[in-house]
Amino acid sequence: MIQVTRKDPKEPLENMLRRFTRKVQQSGVIAVAKQNQYFEKPMSKRDRRERAIVRKERKIQKTTKARFGQK
Repeated sequence: MIQVTRKDPKEPLENMLRRFTRKVQQSGVIAVAKQNQYFEKPMSKRDRRERAIVRKERKIQKTTKARFGQK
């Protein structure tokens, strides 16, 4: 758990909040939380690559159709 204390009794709350935000970002807590936000079933590397290839092909087809005015 990340804790930030006041350096000085007169320190503004904004400065303390800025230090807290910086510590949270550096620790990677938010990145881990975003990664675990949605459960993803375990998948082999091969399956993941195949799906990525299919996605790229579909995207290319979609952009070429849009370029030539087709639906």
